[in-house]
Amino acid sequence: MARLTEEVGELAREVNHYHGEKPKKVTEEANTIEDELGDIIFVITCIANSLQIDLSDSFNRSMTKFETRDKDRWTKK
Repeated sequence: MARLTEEVGELAREVNHYHGEKPKKVTEEANTIEDELGDIIFVITCIANSLQIDLSDSFNRSMTKFETRDKDRWTKK
């Protein structure tokens, strides 16, 4: 969980750099939002594997929930 928290913090930092009020310093590495999202997916996959959780099943249950219970909650594009 500590690693996941760290990676989410790095994602937040990148989002803030590109879409927020705090631009990157010239001395900071050129990480991207895409890289940080990939890191988060990796850590979540490791957690799921260690707990013997099938992420496909988890994702499908979540999508069903969003398509039924929350179907009118989001703006359709």
